[in-house]
Amino acid sequence: MANLAKLDFAALDITGKNYLTWVLDTKIHLEAANLEDTIREESNSSSQDRARAMIFIRRHFDEALKSEYLTVEDLLALWKALRNRYNHQTTVILPRARYDWTHLRIQDFKSVAEYNSALFIITSQMKLYGDTITEEMLLEKTFSTFHASNMLQQ
Repeated sequence: MANLAKLDFAALDITGKNYLTWVLDTKIHLEAANLEDTIREESNSSSQDRARAMIFIRRHFDEALKSEYLTVEDLLALWKALRNRYNHQTTVILPRARYDWTHLRIQDFKSVAEYNSALFIITSQMKLYGDTITEEMLLEKTFSTFHASNMLQQ
């Protein structure tokens, strides 16, 4: 049965392709609801708070994923199980983002807007997984990708 309630953000897909954004969104919403302590190792949160957080988290699961973790009743155990299952994406996505960063060239795009979009997608992924990208790095990347005939613009 489809989830009839309107979700605050996208549900966690069973493939885990949106795991990192889901985790960030979940943490933000739990903090806004004053429930962020419920997913910490040394938590002194009440059982009612843990139950509310569990309801919130399960509501933001894909139906198949919800069925898979149906028997997990401990919120911290559920949080750790999801992290163990999906957190490996750092080893896949970060090298890909670094590769894309290295091979990004402005002349491969029809417009500056398309280039900027690709640039910010790549840098967002790199920042999300722990790389530091400064404004100077962004400018240097853009300037270094200009064709030699356009060096005067730099």
